[in-house]
Amino acid sequence: MPTSFASIKRDLDRHLGENITVVAQAGRKRVTRRHGKLAETFHSVFVVDLDPAENSFDRVSYSYADLLTKSIQLTFD
Repeated sequence: MPTSFASIKRDLDRHLGENITVVAQAGRKRVTRRHGKLAETFHSVFVVDLDPAENSFDRVSYSYADLLTKSIQLTFD
């Protein structure tokens, strides 16, 4: 598992435009799953364009710190 923001960004840059599933811890025993495409990566966050059929909003962003703390998990489809 990558241990720095720079290495996480490099890994995600290789998957730009690919389908992605994000599983996020949403509180006590609650998990949210979102499907979409990895749209952009920035210095400390990345953006996922969500599937409009499954979600009421278009985009969501996550911090690389979320990956380091294991608050979210990514799966590339």
